[in-house]
Amino acid sequence: MSLSIVILAAGKGTRMFSEKPKVIHNLAGKPMLQYVIDIAKKLKAESINVVVGHKAESVEKFFSKEKVSWILQKSQLGTGDAVKHAVPKLKGEKTLILYGDVPLVDIGNLKKLIEIGSELGILTFNKSNPKGYGRIVRGADSIEAIVEEKDCNDIQKEITEINTGIMIVNTKYLINWLSLISNKNSQKEYYLTDIVALAKKDKIKITAYKAETEITISGINSKKELAKMEREIQLKKSEELMEQGVTLLDPSRIDVRGNLNCGADVVVDVGCIFEGNVKIGKNVTIGAYSIIRDCEILDDSIIKPYSHLDNSKIGKKNIVGPYARLRPGTETSSNVHVGNFVEIKNSKIGAGTKINHLSYVGDSIVGNNVNVGAGTITCNYDGVNKHQTIIEDNVFIGSNSQLVAPVKIGAGSTIGAGSTITKNTPANELSLSRAKQTSIPTWEKPKKN
Repeated sequence: MSLSIVILAAGKGTRMFSEKPKVIHNLAGKPMLQYVIDIAKKLKAESINVVVGHKAESVEKFFSKEKVSWILQKSQLGTGDAVKHAVPKLKGEKTLILYGDVPLVDIGNLKKLIEIGSELGILTFNKSNPKGYGRIVRGADSIEAIVEEKDCNDIQKEITEINTGIMIVNTKYLINWLSLISNKNSQKEYYLTDIVALAKKDKIKITAYKAETEITISGINSKKELAKMEREIQLKKSEELMEQGVTLLDPSRIDVRGNLNCGADVVVDVGCIFEGNVKIGKNVTIGAYSIIRDCEILDDSIIKPYSHLDNSKIGKKNIVGPYARLRPGTETSSNVHVGNFVEIKNSKIGAGTKINHLSYVGDSIVGNNVNVGAGTITCNYDGVNKHQTIIEDNVFIGSNSQLVAPVKIGAGSTIGAGSTITKNTPANELSLSRAKQTSIPTWEKPKKN
């Protein structure tokens, strides 16, 4: 059976009170529409069609790398009207209709819905408080109707089985039914759900598959609902991590906005944020309130509190932080110490090297067993171009030194504290540059006016 997919994403999202289209708001580090597109791709459909309306150009631009068909619904006249706009793109025998603001739809539920094999199948859910949702009205062996909340009578309002809006339809029937629906209702809109009555008129059996969990059918219409779903996702991710053996000191205070892969005996303190793709080896400790993005941290390392790591690779048995910042392109070997208020960017740091406090190392290659004193700066930018600093093995750099790139510090050498080094230094020698120290005996401290 061939399949077309239509994703409805044209709504303005008025209750979001935002200038941004609703479907590009982030959920756990990813725009909500991206979740639905990713699910659609896994179903291997003949075509994936996204109906857009409000700020359509910005939505298309946001997802410009996705191979989907974009369909413009200029006026939002209801779900039936939206699907009607997609009709020219429907090439599959069946059409699956999804929603851009229902990001956690479950692929297992969708496969079950598709496997039922009926000409019209609807994903439903038993909701304890169904207020605001269309009700499923059942007959003896089939669904008789879907009635929107505003059109329900008192008896229908007591029904707890609700329509999720997700359905699969024989494409030929769908095209015919869409041409017959009207907007004679309280909202003056074309409801997609009206095809149920038309299917009954054509004596088509309407089947349903009940979703297993509420989060998989929940839509997001406000910042409050967005925040609630964010916490539900994060708690689920926390549970998955703990099931894999990760120790979370407080499962309610961790955010994974991407993929986090951990080895055995990893400990994560409170308030940590993981973004993008993060891989952590065995016996690693992540200190409180650290932010780690697109990094790999090898075995037995300690990341102390309030450290920020971005696009970096941390070697084995490292100690990083607290308050360290490792920017993109940083790679450290084994047994490296990067201390408080140290910033490293686009640099390789050799084994056993220590940069313990208040230093900046950028665009550099630092050898093994180097000691970088407090306040050391590699001056890598001349105002136009970046230049490289090379520090060879076993170098000792005294505090408050400036290494003006391009420059090479020879192996085994010592840089005297307070030096500004502008030329390559020889190996195994002391290099320093200081003005002559002078004391002025007649000098007096300034007095307060």
